[in-house]
Amino acid sequence: MRISATPLRAEPHSLSLRDYGASRGSHAHDHFQVLIGLAGVLELEVEGRGARVGAGEAQVVVPGDRHDFESRSGSRCLVLDTAHPLWARCAGRPPADVARLQALAQYLAHCAQHPQASALALQHGPALLLEAWGAAAPAPTRSRRIEWTSLAAWARARWHEPLSVADLAGVACLSPSQFAQRCRDEQGVSAMHWLRALRLAHARELRLAGVGVAETARRTGYRSPSALTAALRRLGGR
Repeated sequence: MRISATPLRAEPHSLSLRDYGASRGSHAHDHFQVLIGLAGVLELEVEGRGARVGAGEAQVVVPGDRHDFESRSGSRCLVLDTAHPLWARCAGRPPADVARLQALAQYLAHCAQHPQASALALQHGPALLLEAWGAAAPAPTRSRRIEWTSLAAWARARWHEPLSVADLAGVACLSPSQFAQRCRDEQGVSAMHWLRALRLAHARELRLAGVGVAETARRTGYRSPSALTAALRRLGGR
């Protein structure tokens, strides 16, 4: 994949123009990645699910989701890398005003090519994109509270079982779709990423306490010691 990027701002926001080509293999990162199509078609696979970003289309990849990009004929996107938690509300749903978002993306793409003359626009660009997507805080509702600490303890006692989002939702007395959205809103990640991170954190605690690799893998439900070692290595490489 050929990428030409023009950073527009330091963290916590990094806005860039990117040209995509051949796949470079799946990967994941610990921040949100927002892609807004400007030209061509970008094919994606996110956690095994297919998606696409054509001109005028957009996609949010949440932290921890493994994903791969490919564009056979080439594509260009405006890309925002950000840790802002409100982007969790945008994942899995289309922008509230597609025309407004696309016009803003085109304008910011132009600004990216003339950064010295567009400092103010580039400074506020990430916040304007979030607003255009429609990520205002929802009106308060009387919803069932999720006791995340208790839910984590419940899951830690069942690593030997193939836990699913439906299992977590059942404990929280919510539907799977409700639980998935609440997890994105309150934890900033997908439900399965939250569960994987919890499992890996428990495994790391055991290893730091001196428990052997094989025993740690058995206690935390990894299919083999080598699978656990690979997961811990990826964690250390972030």
